[in-house]
Amino acid sequence: MSDMDNAIDPELAALLGIEVDTPSVNQDAVGSAVPNEKNEKVEVDLNEKGFPEITRRFADTPHTAFNNPAAYYKEAIANEGEGSTRLQGLLQKYVNTKDQKDKSVYRQQMIPAYWEFLKSIVKKASGELPESKKYLLRFGMLHPSFVDEQTRTFFAKIIVENEYNQPVYYLDEWFKAVGSGTIKASSTDEVGTVRSNVSGQQKQLFDKAVGKFEGVKNLLKAKAGERVNLEESLITAVNIATMRIPSTKIPEVSECYSAPQRTSFTEIQDIVKKLLGIDREISSLIRELNNAEEETEALRAKVEASMVEASVDIKAVDTEFETVRQMSKMTIGRQGNHYPILTKEYFHCGPNDIASRENVISTLAWIESIDAKAFYRYYRNKLNRIVPFVILLPNYGDTGFCWEPFDRFNRATSRGRIAIPMYPKNLQEALLAGVADLRWHVAKEKASYYWMEEGLTGYYYQWFNAKKLKGDVKEAFIQDYITWITKESEGTQKLDKDLRGIFWRYIPFVQSIKDKLKDRSFIYQELYQKDLNRAMSDGY
Repeated sequence: MSDMDNAIDPELAALLGIEVDTPSVNQDAVGSAVPNEKNEKVEVDLNEKGFPEITRRFADTPHTAFNNPAAYYKEAIANEGEGSTRLQGLLQKYVNTKDQKDKSVYRQQMIPAYWEFLKSIVKKASGELPESKKYLLRFGMLHPSFVDEQTRTFFAKIIVENEYNQPVYYLDEWFKAVGSGTIKASSTDEVGTVRSNVSGQQKQLFDKAVGKFEGVKNLLKAKAGERVNLEESLITAVNIATMRIPSTKIPEVSECYSAPQRTSFTEIQDIVKKLLGIDREISSLIRELNNAEEETEALRAKVEASMVEASVDIKAVDTEFETVRQMSKMTIGRQGNHYPILTKEYFHCGPNDIASRENVISTLAWIESIDAKAFYRYYRNKLNRIVPFVILLPNYGDTGFCWEPFDRFNRATSRGRIAIPMYPKNLQEALLAGVADLRWHVAKEKASYYWMEEGLTGYYYQWFNAKKLKGDVKEAFIQDYITWITKESEGTQKLDKDLRGIFWRYIPFVQSIKDKLKDRSFIYQELYQKDLNRAMSDGY
């Protein structure tokens, strides 16, 4: 066995059919910069082709956490220091006052007070929180009596655990994942004060090396999965080719190969050719993995040495808390309702309107059933399906958005991040806005300096300018994307003709929708024919 084989991660080695004696990377030594391998919600499976079918959206029996509102509230605010005292005081004034002007003042004062109180809970989120504090973070449920009994039962039936193992997180789960190092903190322009610039640079290089290692490892897993599928196809083709059909005249002699058997020989040749190509790619990726591991280990030692003398003032959870607060403001907007507590006064969602995990997964699956490449990214001229992290924010916002399209240290296989309000007026539109924002950022990053000239963003930007439209070009794109998915996919022509052509090529519908639309009108038939012409000329 070669040294190269010994250096492979055991999980990969099992998939590749290689025996190893020792693990390739000391995950404990690398620390929180490397995602927890056991957490499948974080791990990207490049061979996964779609979302799971949601078989149930709510539990059959409600839990009992909201049954005693007074006890729930007492536990929720306990042991949270001055933030808890201040919030209680304002809450009492808000509830008791009859003057609407005073009520409005107290309500505004409660917003920053609530977030300061929440910050204290978030610091403990990496451990096990009491149910009241968990649901406070998850739903904004400060006091169950603030909503009616029917609504309490509704929330008590929302499924607690991530049964479908998708990267959709309630806020308590998100902070726990970030606090435990399972997920890296979201990128931000604000960087913690580091006493040693050298140590900061070493940490950045280390993060980049870890990102490269994770990217190559996921690509290697995907290639290994492709190889397994091709090998299964090869076995099937060989079985067909080697079937023996006795001759009717001389039973000891088999008949000539049938038409399906002759076809299988061609298939076998094609499969073998593909397998040899994949084998070369796997060999190259293993070399890259070994180099990335060596680089990671070398930088880890330097980081550990420098961190003895350097310290970061802003911890991961504290930084993420401020980031999430900013995310919440952005999903609500300046003119929206920023009141952060769940109350019957503002909560008006039905079972299908709330952004529960199951509703979100189902809606994302619906989007993907129309926009075939919604969650795909190019890397090394190959399309990879990478579903972003979706962070569910308990607020009354109306729009989702993309915080980052991917980890800047792992562009190959890292997940992007979308923030979604839990109590929107229209869940479909909120998620469509987030996916549109993700699509825009991914296309813009791909085009780099030429984002105003090339690809989806380039052609849209040029069309936007040609029409002499005003306002933010990305916001206009998001609204047009929503129209594309909700109206144009049904054959309702709402977009400009030239813009429809851009979307048809760069945000293609799934083939079944294209086939349906081409028979609806000459406009879609013409676009369909252009697809065929491009395919014939290899220019698509």
